[in-house]
Amino acid sequence: MTDRLDEYRRKRDARRTPEPVPDARRRNGARTGDTGQKRADDTGQRNGARRTEAGGRFVIQQHHARSLHWDVRLERDGVLVSFAVPRGLPRDQGRNHLAKHTEDHPLEYVDFAGEIPAGEYGGGRMTIFDRGTYEADKWRDDEIGVTFHGERTNGRYVFFQTGGPEWMVRRMDPAEPGWEPMPEAAAPMLATPFAGLPSDDEDWGYEMAWGGHRVLAYVSGGRLRLADGDGTDVTRWYPEVRPLGPALAPVEAVLDGEIVAFAGSRPDPDLLARRAAPKDPAAARRAAERAPVHFLLYDLLWLEGHSTVELVRYAERRELLDGLSPAGPNWQTPPFFSGGGTFALDAARAQDLPGVVAKRLDSPYLPGRRSRLWRAVRA
Repeated sequence: MTDRLDEYRRKRDARRTPEPVPDARRRNGARTGDTGQKRADDTGQRNGARRTEAGGRFVIQQHHARSLHWDVRLERDGVLVSFAVPRGLPRDQGRNHLAKHTEDHPLEYVDFAGEIPAGEYGGGRMTIFDRGTYEADKWRDDEIGVTFHGERTNGRYVFFQTGGPEWMVRRMDPAEPGWEPMPEAAAPMLATPFAGLPSDDEDWGYEMAWGGHRVLAYVSGGRLRLADGDGTDVTRWYPEVRPLGPALAPVEAVLDGEIVAFAGSRPDPDLLARRAAPKDPAAARRAAERAPVHFLLYDLLWLEGHSTVELVRYAERRELLDGLSPAGPNWQTPPFFSGGGTFALDAARAQDLPGVVAKRLDSPYLPGRRSRLWRAVRA
């Protein structure tokens, strides 16, 4: 009988990895009922019917290896049939995601979470994103149809081969009720210049004005895309900010903020200007080493399938944003002041900042519009 875990064992040293590595003498193989399962699947497919048969367990592991991805593993014939999915399973029917068919894993891997040492195959942190059971309605060498029943993952998906180890995965069921797809493009809301602070101080929130490069951040599948106010993709300009994507995973969101370069504790527009339009990735990395930037986040347009621009007030959007805890070496969410405009303006002057932005606590987010609900007040 072929040892389906031979490739798995060859890639791992049981003395160096915490992963389960079963003894080669313990041959894996079909369990009772598996052969009958395969015959039932094959018969149903020859007759053109989509039969739902007992599947088994599944696990989805979030794997922070050289690049973040999600490993989807399906119990089948005594092993875990495995796919690496760089952006995770799609959440709606509008997109297919790449999936790479990898080596079979032992059944013990269904419970594995831990740190695989650097230098070992798959080195990095692995956590369990979801697990449960699945049913298979199709199982061929080039196409697998399954319905997941997990804590976070439910519905029917199809994995289909496109060439060699490259596969795609598509969600076949409609998205969860109330789901709205992430906007592909949006424009930031703009503040109206004002000479003084609002008189009804307690109805306003105050943020520092940073004088940076305004961008919207699209975070999906552990990847980050940055677009400026006119829609230009500036992701490659700021490589030190890109780890924000895997840091927020598996959360998907559209965020509003500014890219700022600091000289000491003060923003420096000249340093920031040097970061514009690098000629290639190597130039961008060198610029990041000489003049690193920070991404300062202060608003939220879309979160986990729900738009926050119209029905959610500014104060509530800030609470949602703070709940994401976006803090890292090159990104953070600066605090805002609820009321206390005079104090905020004095703080801006003390830090040599351009001023403050006053935002009504009950204001919606109006993409692409300049509104009196947001007021730019110079220091």
